[in-house]
Amino acid sequence: MRARRFFLPLAAGFAVSGQALAAADIVDGSYGNKEGCLYSETGESSGTDVFFLLNKEGVTTAASYCEFKGEARKVGGATVVAAECSDEGSEEPTPYELTLTPDDGGYTVSFPDGTRWGPLARCRK
Repeated sequence: MRARRFFLPLAAGFAVSGQALAAADIVDGSYGNKEGCLYSETGESSGTDVFFLLNKEGVTTAASYCEFKGEARKVGGATVVAAECSDEGSEEPTPYELTLTPDDGGYTVSFPDGTRWGPLARCRK
C-alpha cells in the first residue's frame, strides 16, 4: 500500500511535466512579419494594423491573441494545437484548433474556417 501512495503522485508529476514540455515545444522560437518580430524583440508595438507574431505561448496579431492550450499533436508534417483566441473588444475567448504548417523555414497558421496567417518567417535574434 505504501508503494502505491508514492507511485501515484510520482506518476501525476510526470504527466504534468510532460504536458508543460509539449506546450513549450510547439515552436522553437519566434516567427512573424517585420512588425511582429520587432514586438518580439522590444515588447512594444509600432501600432501597425499588419502585425503577426507566433511563439511558444501562442499567436499575437494587431487585433487578436490566440493562447495555446494543452498538448500539440503532429498530423502529417503539420502541428495541430488547441487555442483560445480573444479579439480586441470581446470579453470571452473563442476555442479553436489551429494548424501550424512548416513553410520555407517558418510557419503558416491555419484556422478551421480556412483563414490563414503567414507564412511567418523566423525572427532574428
